[in-house]
Parts: sequence; C-alpha cells; structure tokens
Amino acid sequence: MPRLAAYRPGHLLTSLPLLLAGLLVARLGQLNEFFLSLFNVLPTLLLLLGGAFCIAYGRQRELAVLVVAYLAYFLLDIQVDHFREQGQVRGDAALVFHLCSLLLPLLYGLFGAWRERSHLLQDLVARAAVLLAIGGTALALARRFPEALQAWLVTVHWPLWHGQWMNLIQLAYPLFLLAGVLLLVQYLRQPRPLHAALFLGLLGQLWMLPKVFILPHALQVMSSLVMLMLVAAVAHEAYQMAFRDELTGLPGRRALNDRLERLGRNYVLAMTDVDHFKKFNDTHGHDVGDQVLRLVASLLRKVGGGGRAYRYGGEEFTLVFPGKSIEECLPHLEAVRQAIESYSLQLRDKQSRPKDDQQGRSRRSGSAAQSVSVTISIGVAERDAGQRTPVEVIKAADQALYAAKGGGRNRVSVHGQRRRGAVRVKPQPG
Repeated sequence: MPRLAAYRPGHLLTSLPLLLAGLLVARLGQLNEFFLSLFNVLPTLLLLLGGAFCIAYGRQRELAVLVVAYLAYFLLDIQVDHFREQGQVRGDAALVFHLCSLLLPLLYGLFGAWRERSHLLQDLVARAAVLLAIGGTALALARRFPEALQAWLVTVHWPLWHGQWMNLIQLAYPLFLLAGVLLLVQYLRQPRPLHAALFLGLLGQLWMLPKVFILPHALQVMSSLVMLMLVAAVAHEAYQMAFRDELTGLPGRRALNDRLERLGRNYVLAMTDVDHFKKFNDTHGHDVGDQVLRLVASLLRKVGGGGRAYRYGGEEFTLVFPGKSIEECLPHLEAVRQAIESYSLQLRDKQSRPKDDQQGRSRRSGSAAQSVSVTISIGVAERDAGQRTPVEVIKAADQALYAAKGGGRNRVSVHGQRRRGAVRVKPQPG
C-alpha cells in the first residue's frame, strides 16, 4: 500500500468541484436559455473533443469510459425528451432505463479498471469488441424477449437485501458497489487524478440515474460534468507528465523554464548538486540512488523564505526565491543544507523494510543496519547589473556551485563574493 503522502488533495482539484457543481445545478428547477443550450450540446462536444484528445495521446481507457457515459446519456436523453414533449413515457422507457442502470456501472467499472496495454491498436480493438459484445447481446435480448427481460430485471432477486430506498432495479446496486470498490482500490493503489475522477464520476452517475425523470436537468447536467471530469483529469495528468518530475515529485525542467519567464526584477536562484552522487550510485546501486534523490527533493521542498524547488536534471536541483535578496535567502539555504547533512538513510533489504513511517523511525533510532548520509553543495546568485536575465543568473549560480565543489563541497557559495570571503562553510569539528 502506498504511503499516505501519495494521496494529495490536488488529485481532487478538478473532479470534486465539478461533482459538487453537478449536484447543485441539477437540483435547480429552471436554467436560463444559455445554460440550457450549453448542457444540451456539452456531452456531444466533450465526446468529440475529449475523444480526439484521448486518441491523439493513446488514452484508450479514458476514451472507452467517455463512450460508455455518452451512450447512456444518449439513450436516456431520447426517453426524457419524449417524456417532456408528450407528458408520458415511451413504451420501451422502462426497459431502456433498467438496461442503462445495469450496463452503465458494469461497463464503466470494467473499462475504468482495465489498464492500457503496450499495443495501443490491439487494446482499442479489444475494448470495442467487449462493448459491442455486451451492448449487442443486450440489444438482441431487448428486441427478442422484451417482456421476459424486463420481468427478470425488475425481479427482487435477494429479498433480504432489498430496501425501500432502492430506486433502481436491485441488480444495479451490486454492480455499482463492485465498480466502486474496483475504482477505489485502484486509486488507493495508484493515486492519480484520473483514478479519483473515475471514482467520483461513478458516484455522480449513481446519484443521477434515479432522478432522470424527476429532476428536469439531472441527466444533461450530471452527464456533462462527469464527462468533463474525465477530460479534465486527462488534461491534468498530461500537464503533470510535462511539468512534474516523476521520480521526486518536484516540478521539472519545463516548469522551471516557465517560472523563469514570469519572475520580476528581484529574485535569487540557487543551483544544488548532490555531492559524490555518481560514486554513491556506483557503490550502493541505482535503487538506493533514487531513494537519495527522493530524500533530497523532499527536504528541498521544505526550504523556507518563499523558495520553490525544481528538479533541474540528474542530481541537480534549482531553488527559486522570487522577490528576495541573497542576504534573505542564505539562512534558509544553510538550514536545508544542514537538514540534508544530518539525515541518516538506513540501508536494508526490501523484505525487511517497514510498511509505515512510524515503524521506520523507531527502527532508525535503534537499528544497527548500515546507514549512509549525503551532503549537497549550493551555488547562489541574484539578478543584478551583472546578470540581468534568468539564463545569466543560472549561469552565475552554476559558477558559484563549481566554486563550492572546488572548495571542499557541503557548503553554500555566493557568486561574485568569493574574493570577499562570502563562501559559507560547514564548521569542522576540532
């Protein structure tokens, strides 16, 4: 099970507000003409634009879920339109509604938990084949045996489990429960914005179905916002892939470049490098090296003074302090250097590694296992008359970093002030 730190509120940044907005707007008795027209075309628009986006980026799972949500909306919308215009439901309304209540959680949960494979075309064909097989079977049974199928659907198969609160056919609730458990476990095992959106979208559809013929706009509003959740989650993850480093969780080089373009007149940049990292990596292995990078990143993330940490590349990190001077930043840089130096990393076999942080801390306090520590060197520069652009400031910080390494490592070096003794050195024990 992943650590609790992996569950970030940002995973719900788009999905939860959209779900709450759907619950609120769908309860409104009337919508103005603009929003009424918007929600009438939004599901189709999201299917076309979101589907094209998913195809372009090879996101078959999201495409399949969008198609399932849209098909349910399309079939029910025909019934709702007839009910509004004629004041009564169509003859096949009950059968269509019960089939949608049954197939929607089944297909939504199946495709939502069905992970993508390496062969994109084969994966897409397999999903289409499953959709056609299940949908085609249901359609054939509905046309051949409509009365018998409807009677079987509405039968209470488990009387002891049936409650007065059940507004859908009894068979729908076990499928919603199974799909919900699958999607929730999927999120807990691998927390991602998409997995959160899939789970919350299922909850939204469970709320929507009993109100399709009761609330005038429940179907259009909730279907639109559930599909929007999925498209927004895909866009959110695409942004994370482009701007966030997967190993450390810090913003990456592209995010740094974007931030540098929006800095003001006064700022400080610090370049940070893990000392002797290549030797450490060769000695202890790449797995331990990755642990070290994650450790350093987690401590750099806590730097004070309004600083923000970025993964520059390899074992190098960049700290950005907007609106600050070097004098204001140096105490925070020295504090983070000391925090990394004093942290002891325990090396154990994966089989003996504790499952939670509390147990790990207790073992670190009394364990005889091999422990290692790392240090960092920091070069810092600020924007001034000598370096006016972010590129020039980074170059100056790099020069200061080389000076820190040349001066013995594990220290903070200020660009342009070395001659005046402004290199901050860790005090050596006597």
